[in-house]
Amino acid sequence: MFSIRETGSVFLRFGKVIVAGTIRATGSHALRLGLLLGAAWAFPLSGAHAETLYGALGKAYTANPTLNLQRASLRATDEGVPQALSGYRPTVTGSANAGVRSSNYQFPYQPSTGQGGGEEAWSTLYPRGLTLQINQNIFTGGRTMNSVRQAEASVQSGREQLRFQEQSILYDGAQAYMNVLADTAVLSLQRNNVEVLEEQLRQTRDRFNVGEVTRTDVAQSEAALATGHAQEAAASAQLKTSIATYRQIIGDDPRQLAPGQPVEKFLPGNVDSAVKVALGAHPAILAGLHNVDAQEFQVKVLESQLLPQLGVTGSVSRTYDSNYRRDLSTSASIVAQLNVPIYEGGLVYSQVRQAKEQVGQARMQVDVTREQVRQQVIASWAALDAAKQQIAASQSAVQANEIALAGVREEAKVGQRTTLDVLNAQQTLLSSRVQLVRAQRDRIVASYNVLGSIGRLSVTTLGVRVTKYNAKKHYEQVRDKWGGLQTPDGR
Repeated sequence: MFSIRETGSVFLRFGKVIVAGTIRATGSHALRLGLLLGAAWAFPLSGAHAETLYGALGKAYTANPTLNLQRASLRATDEGVPQALSGYRPTVTGSANAGVRSSNYQFPYQPSTGQGGGEEAWSTLYPRGLTLQINQNIFTGGRTMNSVRQAEASVQSGREQLRFQEQSILYDGAQAYMNVLADTAVLSLQRNNVEVLEEQLRQTRDRFNVGEVTRTDVAQSEAALATGHAQEAAASAQLKTSIATYRQIIGDDPRQLAPGQPVEKFLPGNVDSAVKVALGAHPAILAGLHNVDAQEFQVKVLESQLLPQLGVTGSVSRTYDSNYRRDLSTSASIVAQLNVPIYEGGLVYSQVRQAKEQVGQARMQVDVTREQVRQQVIASWAALDAAKQQIAASQSAVQANEIALAGVREEAKVGQRTTLDVLNAQQTLLSSRVQLVRAQRDRIVASYNVLGSIGRLSVTTLGVRVTKYNAKKHYEQVRDKWGGLQTPDGR
């Protein structure tokens, strides 16, 4: 009934997994199907201009706007330390004043001399002065010291948050990369399926014209082809979505993508070891612990308001024409001032109690985060195991469905199977091939997910060749600055 014969096997490459998928066709059609499947999976498998997964992750690490936004946020957090350190330093203020003062004098009548009585005199002065004042805190109840420690804890928390964001971007980048590869392979499979269905419809119509099959067989072939076109359109739309996501995360359109590889070599040997690593190194947990430190220092900062405050104020001033023309007055003073709070209405006490509750809240949040991390490690590890098993099952399914399709076609030749049976077998084989592609994609993505869930997904771990962002550099540049309006990068 059908002239489609077995011509060979095409290999779908995914990392180290090689799956043989038998393609049945004749002549140039068979060659075209083989080339499509080979190109669909990984574009060119070699070449000087092929983009690798690590290369794409390097682009995302360098230029992803979300990651750069987090870095800018950390740089802003760094400035909290020099702001807190300013409490140790003196404040200097200068002031100047100048004006005009005019006075009118009326002389009283003097009976003894007969003078006065309505005579007036005007006096105009130009008072002006300069004042320089220096204030220096001596004792602030520990406010400055604890403010500095709080700011440093916030910086440490911000660095861990940045590391967590880096992990998220690297995982999203790996997922976007593999989605493009997998969706390209699926689209190619769907296109191949349409070509086979078109050939099958043509042969069915030829057989209908000579009376070998009925109009029902033709209608079934036409319906299968229409479904194939719909599946092809859906696969094309999914690929366009994946390409858009790839550009959003990586920052460039995907072109020649090389096969991806799992990162299982960086993972612990078992799930229990993975959980142990995650609880000790996950950036979300470490960020929470630093946040607890910051909240504890905030309690001490508030408590300092209930302690005495000691400071020294020194001032020098010079005034001109304050009382009469060309007079000059210079004064200087050094004053120590001690402020002892007695009762401030209960505001500070309430703030301290509130801050202590916030410390407890931060500690509880760390516990919540630990459980979330534990759950994520176990779930991602299970997903990785499931993907491996799915690959093995899908490989078996593809091989079995290929044999089944060949048998159905042979049985259809002698009238033991209908056209619908052949179409169903063809669809089942297509589904198993698509499932295999998805399982291979899921294995790589799941391995990245496990690596991120234990807190080790980084360009350093992966060995990505990219200049690593140094979060300490900006901190060291601004920590001890006493002044200056420009940021270290010149803005």
